[in-house]
Amino acid sequence: MKSNFRNWPVLLVLFIFSAPLLIMLTFLLVDAFTTKVPGTMIPNGFTFHHFRFLWTDLDDGSWGIWGVTLNTFNFALFTSLAVSAISLTAGYALSRLAFPARGFFLGSLIVLHAFPTVTLIIAIFLILQLLGLYNTLIGVIVVKAALELPFGIWVMKGFYDTVPWEIEMAGVQDGASRFTVWWQLVLPQVQPGLMAILIFSFLSGWSEFILPMVLAPGTEAQVLSTYLATMLLDGGTQADFNLFKAVGLFYALPVIVIYLIFQNKLMNIYGGGTKG
Repeated sequence: MKSNFRNWPVLLVLFIFSAPLLIMLTFLLVDAFTTKVPGTMIPNGFTFHHFRFLWTDLDDGSWGIWGVTLNTFNFALFTSLAVSAISLTAGYALSRLAFPARGFFLGSLIVLHAFPTVTLIIAIFLILQLLGLYNTLIGVIVVKAALELPFGIWVMKGFYDTVPWEIEMAGVQDGASRFTVWWQLVLPQVQPGLMAILIFSFLSGWSEFILPMVLAPGTEAQVLSTYLATMLLDGGTQADFNLFKAVGLFYALPVIVIYLIFQNKLMNIYGGGTKG
């Protein structure tokens, strides 16, 4: 009881700082399902009309919410798969192999991850144009995966560092190949880190806005984040904000579900070591 009582000041401070966010989320949820008289804050009716985008295409020249959702899912999925696959192998090489300039390469990964995306956007734009990947979903996936890789490689390298080298040596001495040792003995040890990277990179891709907006402005490569921005820009002062909130709730729902299901896996991303 005394321990719980001492926690009350901390909980109170957290509640005060979280109150604006909780109020905002409450209004988002309420306004998405209700109607009210203009100029008032009290709802006067319940409706699903704001979710009409689910069964009818809005007359705004867009591809439709389900096509945009498919784009968003593909963008997040293939980004996370690419980041996880490359981080899984590159992290092992950096952890186990003493190749030249290894320390410099590790330091460069952190430097690359520190660069804000917006500072690289012009160079990325020119490269995609030269490769013919501008205004395509594939081009945005490649760029997003490349920007997420430094963090993913560093984290996986840390998880590999926590696996004792003796486990691999024992497998090799028993006649197993290096690939078999990695697949059957090492990989199960770093599975929490792999799952965390997979989920974290998926969520990062799902919420990405700058890259799709700048590098894929066409409607065929549109994702949900740019779809929401288009709704506001096209609507101006006459924008249907209740419709906007309903689409925002639809956009946020998968992220909430993933966090609730995989929250323990996400916490494991900080479990790996960072030995050099």
